[in-house]
Amino acid sequence: MEAVAGFVHFSLFSRLISHQTVFLSQLTKQIMGGLLLRLVICVQVLIGTVAAGARPPATAMYVFGSSILDVGNNNYLPGVSVARANRRYNGIDFPSSIPTGRFSNGYNIADYVAKSMGFASSPPAYLSLAPSSGPLVQNAVANGISYASGGAGILDSTNAGNTIRLSKQVQYFGTTKAKMVAALGPNVANALLSRSIFLIGIGNNDMYVFESAERAQNRSAVEQRRETDVLYGNLISNYTATMRELYSMGARKFAIINIGLLGCVPAVRVLSPTGECWDSLNQLAGGFNEALRPWLAGLARRLPGLAYSLADLFAFTRDTLADPQASGYTEVAGACCGGGRLRGEAQCSPNSTLCANRDQHVFWDRAHFSQRTAFLIAQAFCNGPAKYTNPVNFMQLAGSVSEITEALESSR
Repeated sequence: MEAVAGFVHFSLFSRLISHQTVFLSQLTKQIMGGLLLRLVICVQVLIGTVAAGARPPATAMYVFGSSILDVGNNNYLPGVSVARANRRYNGIDFPSSIPTGRFSNGYNIADYVAKSMGFASSPPAYLSLAPSSGPLVQNAVANGISYASGGAGILDSTNAGNTIRLSKQVQYFGTTKAKMVAALGPNVANALLSRSIFLIGIGNNDMYVFESAERAQNRSAVEQRRETDVLYGNLISNYTATMRELYSMGARKFAIINIGLLGCVPAVRVLSPTGECWDSLNQLAGGFNEALRPWLAGLARRLPGLAYSLADLFAFTRDTLADPQASGYTEVAGACCGGGRLRGEAQCSPNSTLCANRDQHVFWDRAHFSQRTAFLIAQAFCNGPAKYTNPVNFMQLAGSVSEITEALESSR
């Protein structure tokens, strides 16, 4: 699976030298300020730039979202109701078989997107570094930071009290940005952020919570449609506020992952006597996804310099489940780690029943993808078929402004 690091386009490499030369000259000016922290951080960036060699122009990656991207932030949250993945068998295929807090048997989507851009893995969890300034800024400059939290939704009310809500994730980024500015100065900090990738994958938990509440209410079809429209409006409003706030703090390149085929995860399939997908939940997610594309296009027109790639997790999952053998899967309905029917009735734990062929399962646990699926998803979004990303793929987004403009023009 380490072959994912080879996603980098050779065409990007030819542009790398000029990009890095400009950036390093800016760093040199800041070093002349004489602050020790600036010197340490800038030297690390210089070393990392030379060592990375073929890294494309994305200088760092900042991650926001839910459990599909969380790399351990929830390990640091108090409370027995917080969703955590810091125990076996989670991480069984991670180096040294360590449960890191990723809801996976190994790496997750954020890891493989980062690997495709030349990083070793996803940037570290914010709460593993805060409140220290030195390590936080050093990581923010060299790799980025992950603020993603299992259970988080676009709405602050989703799983409130048991996750890092999205607005809080953005606040944490604001704290990070302030410390970067204090260490590097505003010009260098803003230059770095403008060339970084802001990866966002969220919305699944909003759908789960809403669908569960609607089922309990037993509303009429007309009432459900009205409530669904209200939900979509609230989600788009909050998403807009999030994007605008990040943009105001220097973000320019957004890699957005839409909501997957939620009605087909093992935890939902077990609600059907025959283990079928839950169509109403898929329709709910699909309806929101349909609103994302025109909304993002409109937002980009209103915010000068904003570039984005919208990745279609819904379509990727649908295609994979429709033809699992094409991707080497033998099990698409059940989880690899869990308990009960389809291993979808209980969380993955040290007492769980564990499958033997983890790479042949689409799902690792009752609601999350296996490491291999995460790899294939990142591959599709970074350098796969054009049908899974719009208007450019993640690697094109990480490229120069001219490349993005050309891709945008060709997509029209």
